[in-house]
Amino acid sequence: MPIIGPGHDDPEYDNYDPAWKTQDTPFRRWLLEKLTEAGSSADIAASYAPANRYHGLDDLDLDLLATLTDTTTDDVKAAHKADLDEWAREQQLREHPDLAVLDADLDRIRHRS
Repeated sequence: MPIIGPGHDDPEYDNYDPAWKTQDTPFRRWLLEKLTEAGSSADIAASYAPANRYHGLDDLDLDLLATLTDTTTDDVKAAHKADLDEWAREQQLREHPDLAVLDADLDRIRHRS
């Protein structure tokens, strides 16, 4: 089936990374858990995580995710904020790597799945 629209390497693709479909993040794990509990399709997690890190969540996204996960918009915001906090920590480690801290962080990342 042909791809309609820009390909992954086209500038119009808005910096989408195909790895986002499978990248494990706290927000993705939260979404998968809540979507499953609510009986909603877990496929929607690929549309929002980890893209939420780069594009944020607007009010429409928050409302939709709260409805689909049978939670509140505050719950969605809290999960999103926790994800951003972890991402910020990962970015700090990349910018100022101390081998002991980096090793501990890699162990934490390895054990979280």
